[in-house]
Amino acid sequence: MHTFLSILMFIALIQPPAAPLLDISDDVASAVKTGNASSVAKFFSANVDLKILDKEDVYSKAQAELILKDFFSKNPVKSFSVIHKGTSKSGDQFAIGTYESTGGKKFRSYFLFKKEGAGLTIQQLRFETQDE
Repeated sequence: MHTFLSILMFIALIQPPAAPLLDISDDVASAVKTGNASSVAKFFSANVDLKILDKEDVYSKAQAELILKDFFSKNPVKSFSVIHKGTSKSGDQFAIGTYESTGGKKFRSYFLFKKEGAGLTIQQLRFETQDE
């Protein structure tokens, strides 16, 4: 029994610690709730696959920020909530939310986060009109 416990302790000691699960979706949600595009853009990767209403393309971080700023100015935030989030087998994370403007319009949002360096960045962002 003593040998068995020694082996278990040895295995536990040589196992590398599990990497902490990064989650920036709450930080991004807080930034969206402010309606401040620059607060959201600080989470963007260098290039962002962006679809906001009729604008869809891969944009630089600066271009994506301007398009998001335009969206926020035309659709000021009344509320935003994340309704689902998860992680793929490859480690990519996503968040799906509902954005409601002060004008009563609702939009479905989708964020895809990929690991970049030591953190996660927004690789894809979508705001699409939500049918009720």
